[in-house]
Amino acid sequence: MSDSDPADRTAGDGHLHIGARVGEVTFAQILDLEHHGPDTYVGIAPRYPWGRLFGGQVIAQALRAALFTVDAQYRPHSLHAYFIRGGTHTEPVRFEVDRLRNGRSFVARSVVARQSSGAILHLSASFQTDEPSAADITPVAMPATPGPDTVPDEGWGDLVERRTVRRDHGTVHTWVRMANTEPFDDPRIAACALAFISDTVMSEPPRSIHPRQVPRAQVHDVFVGASLDHAMHFHRPSDPTRWVLSDAAAQTLVGSRGLSVGRLFAAEGAHIATVSQEVLLRERTER
Repeated sequence: MSDSDPADRTAGDGHLHIGARVGEVTFAQILDLEHHGPDTYVGIAPRYPWGRLFGGQVIAQALRAALFTVDAQYRPHSLHAYFIRGGTHTEPVRFEVDRLRNGRSFVARSVVARQSSGAILHLSASFQTDEPSAADITPVAMPATPGPDTVPDEGWGDLVERRTVRRDHGTVHTWVRMANTEPFDDPRIAACALAFISDTVMSEPPRSIHPRQVPRAQVHDVFVGASLDHAMHFHRPSDPTRWVLSDAAAQTLVGSRGLSVGRLFAAEGAHIATVSQEVLLRERTER
């Protein structure tokens, strides 16, 4: 069969062969990790249009691996990840979980994602049981912004819909959601999906303040770019299959590193998460 035939990359048991494109992969398949020994799991690595693995995918898979070692009453409330080297679609990803702490209210885990080149990501995550509290306060409101239907889609791979409705100097408002995915019954899996889409909206604010502005189609020709780290705090339950508004702003751009901080809001206005990310934005030089 030809390389473009998806049947060539789907085994009889439903698992994907190496080389499947992201458009041929569902989010459920991405999170369907196989158990490979004590606290060790292996996940698929689909092929993305830009070559390297998508960082949000590896974060979501690492968080899912950690959740396999956490009792069901604990939900993720924060994660911190470092992207160590670019991953490849030519082999699966191995996730090794370290049980750092098991407390009554909080649980902590560390996850290293590996391929044959070595570690590609290190993630630390903390989980908390639900606690009743009289306080549920958000001092910031979702910004007034046009709806997602007012602009064309900028998503990719049939997994993500993304629509940027504001791009000022340093501030970017983007609607984003999981596509072709049923709503999640498990709020912990919904958190994995929110982590996945959160990595689609954080690189644009530093690019918007760079002295050299180029059309989106030329970004990869002009700049060497990569995510360096990613932090996320989950505030309230969410449904990432519905539209989520990202209100992200560049904090600084120095030493070819740009820092973004963003808030994620549910369509009805609830502040569901806060995200920060540092990205590499280095101009290519002629050789």
